Amino acid sequence: LPLNAGLFTAGIIAIFLACLLGSTPLSIADVFGGLTATGADEHSVIIWQIRLPRAFAAFITGAALAMSGAALQGLLRNPLAEPGVLGVSAMSVLAATLVLYFGLATASSLILPAAAIFGALLATALLGFAALRTGSVVTLILIGVGVSSFSGALMSLLLNFAPNPFSLADMVNWTLGSVANRSLTDLAYSLPFIVVGLGLLLASARGLSALTLGEEAAAGLGLNLMHQRILVIIGAGLATGGSIAIAGAIGFVGIITPHVMRPLVGHDPGRILLPSALAGGVLLVAADILIRILPTYAELKLGVVAALIGAPA
Repeated sequence: LPLNAGLFTAGIIAIFLACLLGSTPLSIADVFGGLTATGADEHSVIIWQIRLPRAFAAFITGAALAMSGAALQGLLRNPLAEPGVLGVSAMSVLAATLVLYFGLATASSLILPAAAIFGALLATALLGFAALRTGSVVTLILIGVGVSSFSGALMSLLLNFAPNPFSLADMVNWTLGSVANRSLTDLAYSLPFIVVGLGLLLASARGLSALTLGEEAAAGLGLNLMHQRILVIIGAGLATGGSIAIAGAIGFVGIITPHVMRPLVGHDPGRILLPSALAGGVLLVAADILIRILPTYAELKLGVVAALIGAPA
C-alpha cells in the first residue's frame, strides 16, 4: 500500500509538471488558474486542450503497457515478455497503418483508433484460440513471434509502397509513437478498452502468484491454467490495443518497468501489477516532458525516447 500510494503521488506530480513545463512558460499560479478557469482564457486553453490531454495519454499508455508486460512475464515466466513478444503490438500498428495507407483516416477521427484496437483484438483472438488448443507456453511465444514478424514485414511493404510522402510521414509517425496533439476525445475512444483490459489483468493476479510454484503445483491448488492464460492474453490484448490507439507503437516500457518494481514487492507476479502500471505511467510522462523541453529542431518521438532509455536499461 505505501508503494502504490507513493507511485500514485508521483504520477500526480508528473502530470502537474507536464502542465507546467513546455514551450510556453507558465507559473504554478498560471497552472492552477488554468485548471480552474471555465472560459477561453489563454492558460486554460493551453492546459485543457494541449498539455493535460497529452499528459493523460502518456500516463494511460505507460500504465497499460507496463501492466500488460508484468502480467505476461508472470504468465510465460519469461523476463523478456511484453505485448510486442506476442505480436499484439505489431498487429495493432499494422491495422492502423493500413487505414493510413488507404486514406480512410480522413473520413472520421474514430477510424484510426478503432483500427488499432481491431488489430490488437485480432491478434488476441488468434492467441486465445492457440491457448485453447495447446498446453505449451513455448508454443504461444513462437506463435506470437511469428505474428509479430509477419506483421512487421507487411508494415515494411506498406511503407515501401506508400502512395505519397504525406501518407509515408503519417505511417512512420505512427510506428515511432507519440502523444502529441492528442485530445480528451481521443482518450475517450480508447479508455474503455484499456480499463476492461486492466481489470482482466488485475483479476488474474492470484493466479499469477500461484504460477510461481509451477504449473503442476498451481493446478493442484485448483488454478484453471487455460482460464488463466486466456484471462491474461485477452486483458493484455485489450490494454495494448487501446494504448496503441492513443500513442502508436512504444516499446520497452512493458519490459523495463516490471523489472524495476519486482524487488519492491518480493518478486510476487500478482502484487507487481498495480505498481508496474503506476510506475509505467510516471516513466512515460517523464519521458514526454523530456521531449518537450529538449531544444531540438524537430520534436523527438516518444517511442524513440522510450527505446533510447529502455534498451540500455
